[in-house]
Amino acid sequence: MPPVTVHLIGAGPGDPDLLTVRAAELLRSAEVVVSDRPSSDPVVALAPPTAERVLVGKVPAADGRPARRALPQDEVCALLVELGRGGREVVRLKSGDPFVAARGGEEALALRAAGVPFTVVPGLSAGLAAPAFAGIPVHVRQLSRTVTVLAGNSDPEYPGEVDWDALARLGGTIVVLTGRSRIRRIAGWLIAAGMDPLTPVAGISAAGRAGAQETIRGTLAALPPRQDPPVTFVIGAVAALELDWFDGGVARTVEEAGALTPVVPRRRDGVGPTPAPDPASAPAGPASAPTSSDPEAFRAHP
Repeated sequence: MPPVTVHLIGAGPGDPDLLTVRAAELLRSAEVVVSDRPSSDPVVALAPPTAERVLVGKVPAADGRPARRALPQDEVCALLVELGRGGREVVRLKSGDPFVAARGGEEALALRAAGVPFTVVPGLSAGLAAPAFAGIPVHVRQLSRTVTVLAGNSDPEYPGEVDWDALARLGGTIVVLTGRSRIRRIAGWLIAAGMDPLTPVAGISAAGRAGAQETIRGTLAALPPRQDPPVTFVIGAVAALELDWFDGGVARTVEEAGALTPVVPRRRDGVGPTPAPDPASAPAGPASAPTSSDPEAFRAHP
């Protein structure tokens, strides 16, 4: 039997209409679909009814059912290797682009190490799609020459802290992904590194989802309030632009929605901003959901 391929597919911002033609074709012929969250269901629905659905991400409590923690990344990688050796066509669905703040690179490395063939189908990253849906061009010649995409979440496996001084000096446009719980600290580090507190900031929630998208504009000193995930932040002069073209979204300012203040850290002499402990990085408490040692509980058979 020839080797079966695992397809790492970018789902874009979640609208099936924004999938690439190749991604849609592979989903329609998939025998197994591995996804991260229920919000991907409209895309997963393109798979045949007979396809096995495997949800490995965090599932909130609903309809009397307990919440479920996400399957740890090493177990997701092991699951993909197992599925890739099982003789079926496997689609691994990733939000945005598989190789942009989505851990698709780690999964590709694990598949390569195990000798399992894979392909990559790029998707529309939220780093570009969310600002576009909010009417914010990340590149405007007169305002921004550079775009920096920052993974904003806290993870001990990152290779050290961000050089906030260098990032603040670079300027241009900064797009923050996975930074919903740390945006106050990120803003504080940028201010401590010398960025103007009045630098515009836009928070974009549920980008591209008609009736759900929300854009709130503020500044580093007056940040958008907490929004429903997924949230993408744009920092820089372009964040003040309002080319609102998407009828399915609403746009407000912090004056209308309320504002959060940044958490500005103390500085070490000559070193720069001192990262403060992030409560989002604390270990999760016990849950009544299946444990990480029970990967079968994450699988749904038709």
